[in-house]
Amino acid sequence: MNNILILYTGGTIGMVTDETSGSFVPFNFELIHKNVPELSRLNYNLSIHSFDPIIDSSNMQPAIWVQMAELIKDNYDLYDGFVILHGSDTMAFSASALSFMLEGLQKPVIFSGSQLPIGEIRTDARENLITALEIASAKKHGRSLIQEVCIYFDSKLFRGNRSFKYNSAKFEAFRSPNYPVLVEAGVHLKYNRPALMNNTGKDFILHTRIDNSISVLKLYPGISKEVVKAVLESNARSVIMETFGSGNTTTATWFLDMLRAAIRDGKNIVNISQCKVGSVELGRYETSQWLKEMGVLSGFDMTFEAAVTKLMYLQGEFEDQSEVARWVEVNIRGELTD
Repeated sequence: MNNILILYTGGTIGMVTDETSGSFVPFNFELIHKNVPELSRLNYNLSIHSFDPIIDSSNMQPAIWVQMAELIKDNYDLYDGFVILHGSDTMAFSASALSFMLEGLQKPVIFSGSQLPIGEIRTDARENLITALEIASAKKHGRSLIQEVCIYFDSKLFRGNRSFKYNSAKFEAFRSPNYPVLVEAGVHLKYNRPALMNNTGKDFILHTRIDNSISVLKLYPGISKEVVKAVLESNARSVIMETFGSGNTTTATWFLDMLRAAIRDGKNIVNISQCKVGSVELGRYETSQWLKEMGVLSGFDMTFEAAVTKLMYLQGEFEDQSEVARWVEVNIRGELTD
C-alpha cells in the first residue's frame, strides 16, 4: 500500500459554498473524504497536512516555498509521493521553484488544484485530485515513475518548470508548449517514458536559500528611457528582459548603452522571449547580435516562471554574479532545452 502525503496550501479546490452567504469559503481539508468519497476506494494511506492559515495563491511568497520544500524533505522517507494542492494563479511559480530547491528528487511531487471548488457539482477538483494521487503512487520495479516536480491539470501531467497558466476560464488551465506532456489521462494513464526525468542514483539535496533580488524589463514599442532606467538602475542583482520574437530588441543607441552600463555595474541580464513557443537565439538577427556581444545572457526557451525562480535559486546559492551567469544558461532541472 502506497503512502501519499497531501499538502493543502489553499486555493479554489478547498472551497465549499457557505449556505448562509452563498459565497465560497474554505473547508476543513481533513474532512476531504466527505467531499470525495471515491478516495476510500483507493488503496493508499493518505495523510493530510493543511497550512494554517491557508494561502490564496496570489499571496504566495518564497518563504512558503521553503516551508513546502522542508515538509517534503522531513517526510521524504515516510511517503512514496507528495501531492500539493495549490491555487492555480501562481502554481507554475511554486512548481518551478520547488524543482530547483529539491535536487535529485526520486519521488513524485505533483501540484494540482481546480478551477471550480470541490463542492460544486461540475467541479474539476475530484478528477484532478484522484488522478494526481494515482500518478504519485505509480511505480515500476519498486521505483517511482515520476521523479520530478510536476503539475497535473485537466487530464495532463506537465513538467512543473515548463508550465504556465494560460486560461482562467477553462478547465484546461495550463500549457507546456516547449516540452511534451509527461502523462495523458484517458481510459488509461499514458506515460511518455522518454520525456520523464530519471534521477535514480542521485543524492537528494534540499536547497532553501532564496534571493529574490530580481527586476523585470518587458519591452514594448515606444518604451521610454525613464522606464528602462528605473528598471536597470534598481538594486536588483539580475534583470529578466522580455524581448520580441527570438530575443530581439530595439537597437536604439540609448537603449544599448543603458544595457552595457548595467552589465558593467555587475548586473546579470537574462533574455527571454515574450512568445510562449520557441526559444531565444541571440545573434540570429542583427538586432540581437549586439546583445550577445555585450554579454546579455540567453534564457533560451525557459518560461517566465522558470526564469524568475531559477534566478532566485541561483542567487541564493552563489554570491558571485559570474557563477549565477554561468548556471543560468545551463539546463539543471529540465527547465530549458539543451
